[in-house]
Amino acid sequence: MKYTHTDRPGFLLGFIDFFTAGIFFLLYMPLGGLQDELEEIIGHKVMPYWKAYVLGIPTLFIYTLVWMARISEEVKEKAIELGLDGPYTSWRHMFWWNTLGLPLMGPAVATHRFFNTLNRVEKELNRRGS
Repeated sequence: MKYTHTDRPGFLLGFIDFFTAGIFFLLYMPLGGLQDELEEIIGHKVMPYWKAYVLGIPTLFIYTLVWMARISEEVKEKAIELGLDGPYTSWRHMFWWNTLGLPLMGPAVATHRFFNTLNRVEKELNRRGS
């Protein structure tokens, strides 16, 4: 698969998602092709974001956060497998910036790191022709 969205502006996307309470990613995940790309990169199907979002409502979005943190960890593992230098996204980075960093725009910081890692993984996969 050739990845065409290798320069996603993570901080901006995180900022928008923060101020829309996650609604932005309800549209961006399927329409922006992100769901398909993530599944291709990590090598298996994942629950659609909209389902994680809906399940997150009664849990004050903890379910959604853990869902995203798990994917972040898998993207980190792919980056390490490809031999890319850090810093990487990770379960811990995604979870803690989204909880303790909330008053400091932590979700945007976590999303920036996530997309930074994802962009580098996609560029490397394109370079290798994978």
